[in-house]
Amino acid sequence: MGHPYAPADLELPSFVPLHLSQGPILVTYIGASLFVLLAIWLISGKCGRLSKTDRLLMCWWAFTGLTHILIEGPFVFTPNFFKKENPNFFDELWKEYSKGDSRYVARDTATVTVEGITAVLEGPASLLAVYAIASQKSYSHILQFTVCLGQLYGCLVYFITAYLDGFNFWASPFYFWAYFIGANSSWVVIPTLIAMRSWKKICGAFRAEKVKTK
Repeated sequence: MGHPYAPADLELPSFVPLHLSQGPILVTYIGASLFVLLAIWLISGKCGRLSKTDRLLMCWWAFTGLTHILIEGPFVFTPNFFKKENPNFFDELWKEYSKGDSRYVARDTATVTVEGITAVLEGPASLLAVYAIASQKSYSHILQFTVCLGQLYGCLVYFITAYLDGFNFWASPFYFWAYFIGANSSWVVIPTLIAMRSWKKICGAFRAEKVKTK
């Protein structure tokens, strides 16, 4: 049976076409994401000592942590997701996203490795960052900086390997810009900004400690 992915000669034995169309998949994902963001924003508002920036950071870390664990995790640990006769939502989501990067449905080794590290390490660490910010822990900025570096490294590997492997993994320009570029751009821009902020906070703390010890 044929498939909607590029390159056209990609072999996917026992491939099962999507049961859901693009609309329901995107609406469900975006709706769930907005629910998480709104819930964390409202909950963080109960902590009067938190700034708006801290509350926004909590929203981001909750969103990215749950994305890593609940979305990327099933991809990593379900190698036959594209073959399932009775797929769940996550199977359908990854078959849809693979229109923008067929390395996912092809189970590309580098892609699975990066996603595995992201799901197992960066996912829980992101949720820990939510707690660290809410509790104003001393390790908050070191943790955020470290996870941001991991996310940026993952993005570099993701894009560079795509280029080195031929840069031809999307079904059309729409999927290239909407999925391959658009869906991943947040994990380049936002971690960069957070890493810069945390770096300044860490340096400021060391400067203040130096002044105290003089």
